[in-house]
Amino acid sequence: MTVPAGLADRFADLSGEPPVGIWSAPGRANLIGEHTDYNNGFVLPFAIDDRTWCAARANDVGLLRVASTAQPSTHSVAVAQLDSVGFEGWSGYALGVAWALHSMGQDLTDAPGIDILIDSTVPLGAGLSSSAALESAVAIALNDLWNLGLDRMTLAKVGQLAENGAIGAPTGIMDQVATLFGQEDHAVLLDCASLRTTAVPLHLEAHGLSLLVMDSKVKHAHADGGYASRREACERGARAMGVPFLRDLTVADLTRAREVLDDETFRRVRHVVTENDRVLATVEALSTVGPDAIGSLLLASHTSMRDDFEISVPEIDTAVEAAMDAGALGARLTGGGFGGSAVALVPTARKDKIADAVRTACAEHAFAEPEILDVSPAQGARCDQ
Repeated sequence: MTVPAGLADRFADLSGEPPVGIWSAPGRANLIGEHTDYNNGFVLPFAIDDRTWCAARANDVGLLRVASTAQPSTHSVAVAQLDSVGFEGWSGYALGVAWALHSMGQDLTDAPGIDILIDSTVPLGAGLSSSAALESAVAIALNDLWNLGLDRMTLAKVGQLAENGAIGAPTGIMDQVATLFGQEDHAVLLDCASLRTTAVPLHLEAHGLSLLVMDSKVKHAHADGGYASRREACERGARAMGVPFLRDLTVADLTRAREVLDDETFRRVRHVVTENDRVLATVEALSTVGPDAIGSLLLASHTSMRDDFEISVPEIDTAVEAAMDAGALGARLTGGGFGGSAVALVPTARKDKIADAVRTACAEHAFAEPEILDVSPAQGARCDQ
């Protein structure tokens, strides 16, 4: 996906000078591995071809000034006052990156102000990590403009800290890693304990397969209580089982977990433990057989999220069921849940019929018409010009 036409001109209209560069980062969908990241487990996301762009240049007034093509307001903070500022609204994701850089020990004493204009095609509230796309685009821009020389994993940690500390959303690091490390026709296996990443080839086109993202139009927000309560349940379950993280449990431990934990906490734990197994099984299947072999794992993941972790919604369940009935190999909720999107692995020759079937099923239930995106695993964050 190319830089939006006129973005450099709009930046010049706002700041009086053209940008010195335009950086971008993609949204992401998670092929499998939900709510495992903050449990130190395994995830397998991929970057999508919708992106967020950041046109920027340094200024001589010492201010970080952020504007968006989608918003009428401009927000600013003095670089020298990052310690004392509070963040709210969409601009907090961008300004929070600078705050996180400072909080992680970057000396910004002599750093110039930066003017930033944001544009994006990543759907908001759809579970496609529009927030991480924004954070990562700003992070690589500031890294270049301030000559910080930080590697991509450090920038991923910066984005996560911005989301956790500036926004107050208790998310893991998966989204930022996907947006920074994505590659075309690959997923990114992330071991959240070691932060080791491995590019996993998908070979979708060679197998006649496509990925559809089905946006339910049910908006979600990670800063609300549902996400936090699931994380608290995982932490509670780990303490009761005597391990630092649920990553340290295996399926064999679930027999004891059922005896030790209350029913709700046990089901939360069971989802995470079995989901870690499904991620590794998916990588193995992709490596040995190909993408045709992973459909049942995707569907089992959705069942676990629906029944054990209880983060799905009727709109998502309907989309998943309709896609499967129409010929999808597998489908599942993708993202943090409580709305957002599902992802379906489908034969390319049937993708239009499957999309129509999903729309029809949602209409029969009087749900909002889903937006269905044909997505391709894409390149991660980059400087576009």
